Amino acid sequence: MARPALIRRGLLLEYLTVGWNVLEGLIAILAGVASCSIALIAFGVDSVVETISGVVLIWRLRAEERGDLDEDGVERVERRAERLVGVAFLILAGYVGVESVRTLLAAEAPEPSSIGIILTAVSIGVMLWLARAKRETGEALGSRALIADSRQTRACWYLSAVTLAGLALNALLGWWWADPVAALAIGVLLVREGREALNGDDDD
Repeated sequence: MARPALIRRGLLLEYLTVGWNVLEGLIAILAGVASCSIALIAFGVDSVVETISGVVLIWRLRAEERGDLDEDGVERVERRAERLVGVAFLILAGYVGVESVRTLLAAEAPEPSSIGIILTAVSIGVMLWLARAKRETGEALGSRALIADSRQTRACWYLSAVTLAGLALNALLGWWWADPVAALAIGVLLVREGREALNGDDDD
C-alpha cells in the first residue's frame, strides 16, 4: 500500500478510536459512578486518555498528509506525539493506582453493573481489532507514535478483560475486592507501557 493510502488508513483508525472512546468513556464513567465501581470508572477514564492519544495521532498524521514537513520535521512531530502518548499512559496509571488503594482500604463494595459487563464485553472485540490494525499500519508507515498508540489500545483491551472479570466476580460471587484489585493490576501494565512510549521502545 502506498504511503498516502497508509496515512489515510491511519487517520481513519484514529477517527474510529476517538469516536468509540468518547461514547465508551461516557457510558463507563456514568455506570461506574452509579455503581461505585473503581474498575469501571478507571475503564472510562482510560477511554478519555485513549481519546487524547487518538487526537495526538490525528495531529501527527495530518501534519504529514498536508506535506508541509520535511523528513526531519516528521521525525520531530513523531517523537513529540510518542512522548505525549507515554505521558497519557502514566497519568492514567497514577489515577488508577491511587483510587484502587483508596477503595481497598475503605472496603467500599461496588454495586453490580450489568451495563458495565455488556460494555466491557463489547469493548474487548473492538479494542482487539483496532490495536491490531493500528499496529500493522504503524509498522508499514514506520511510525513509532502509531505503534505506541496501538499499544495503548492493546492496554485498553487488557483493561476491558480485567474490568469484565472484576465486574463479573462482584456480580456473581459478591467478591467486591475483585473490582479494585482488577483496576490496580492494570495500573502496573500502564506504567510499563508509558515508560516504553517515553523511551521510544516499539518492541513488545
